[in-house]
Formats: sequence, structure tokens, C-alpha cells
Amino acid sequence: MVMPIGDDNTGRVITPFVNYALLAANVLIFVLFQGLGGNEKFTYAFSTVPKEIVSGKDEVSNDRKVEHPVTGQEVTVPGLQPTPISVYITLLTSMFMHGGIAHLFGNMLFLWIFGDNIEDTLGHLRYLLFYLVCGLIASLSHVLSTVVFSGAGSEQMLIPSLGASGAISGILGGYIMLHPHRRVTVIMLRMVTQVPAYVAIGMWFLFQLVSSLGTFGGGSQTGGVAYAAHIGGFIAGLVLIRPFAIGSTPSDSRIAR
Repeated sequence: MVMPIGDDNTGRVITPFVNYALLAANVLIFVLFQGLGGNEKFTYAFSTVPKEIVSGKDEVSNDRKVEHPVTGQEVTVPGLQPTPISVYITLLTSMFMHGGIAHLFGNMLFLWIFGDNIEDTLGHLRYLLFYLVCGLIASLSHVLSTVVFSGAGSEQMLIPSLGASGAISGILGGYIMLHPHRRVTVIMLRMVTQVPAYVAIGMWFLFQLVSSLGTFGGGSQTGGVAYAAHIGGFIAGLVLIRPFAIGSTPSDSRIAR
């Protein structure tokens, strides 16, 4: 497994204010609104629930006890909470919430490394729109894959999803299109080394594809990870980055042709 820890920012023109704001928003929402993961009522009210998106109706359920598939211990699964506004807004709100500190740290590390160079190319407003659009497409990809591979009436339709991973996957897709040969510092085989972006991101995407194979056997989530959202967001980034970059000025000279 390759773990990116930095990239070459030589020649970056603008200060990535929007990327900083996205980082701050994700951290603050996790700390202040999710209570470091302890405020389950907020989390289960504003996460994306596939059945809600398909039906347009809010789903509310009671806490239930289930057997942990690994340990065999009985654990309590929180029930879905009422969403005080349209359920479709959860496609947006879920992009700024996380399931734990490790989840938050991993996503913010990738956003910190790769997001600034995309903002440098697109400019502030276009970058924000690109990020949000990729995130929305990623969430919809997760919903669609749940319907297709699990069935509209399955329990999987009631499993909420959350996290910035889908939007950040879009950033990775855009990065590999614009800067495929930019050097990325990674931890690989317990060593710190540098590889081209297409290697670092390509290996990440290959892992997503391999891990998602489990979805064909029964569900869009494997091990609590919505791989379909990652793949959908990444493909959205690949496809949309060029149209979003049309007419951009900050880094035109450094865009790979």
C-alpha cells in the first residue's frame, strides 16, 4: 500500500484559501457538531441514507442490537434520526462529516496534499464548485450501486454513508489528469520515496477497484467503506476537470496537455 505524505508545490501561484476553508469546515463540524463522533443524533440525521434519496422520504428508526461479524459481541446500532430539512440536503451535509478521527485524518491528509494544486489551476470559485459537484456525484454513485447490487428493499438501503472521500476522490481524478508526472512523496514498503502522481494515485484507485469487487456479492459497502462513492467521485474528477479548467488562468502553463 502506498501512503502519500506530500507533493511538489513548486510554481504554485495562488494561496489555496478554499482548500484551507474546506479543511477547517470538516474538522470543525466533526469537533463541534459531531462531538468528536459522540453526537450520534446529529450524525444519523445528516448522513446520506440511500432509501431516503430514492424515495424522497425521511426514515426514522429505533436503536437495534446486532452481532458484530468479527468479534461476535452484541453491539448497539443507532437508529436513523429525523432530518429537519429535505433529505436531499444530506447529499451535501454528509460530505463534511466523518465516522471517526482516523477517517477524518486520512481524508484531510489527501485533501491537504492534492487539493491546493487543483485550486491553483481552477481558481477559488471553480475549485469549490468542482469539489462539491464531484462529492455529489460520488454520493449518488453510492446510492445507485446500493440499489443495483443490493436491491431497493434491502437493509443496505438504510445504512447511512458519510465522509469527504467522494469529493476528495474527484480531486485525485483531476490531479492525475492535470499533473500526472508531478512528484509525490509517499511511504512505500516502509520507506519514504518519491513517485509520479500517476503511480501514487493509480495504485490508490486500483485498491478501490479491487476492494469494491465485494459489492457484486451483496452490497455497495464493504467493511464500512463506500467504495462506489470513491470510484464515482474519481471518474467524475477525470471527466470534469478539463471542462472546469477551460479559461482558467492561474496555472495554464503547468497543465499537462
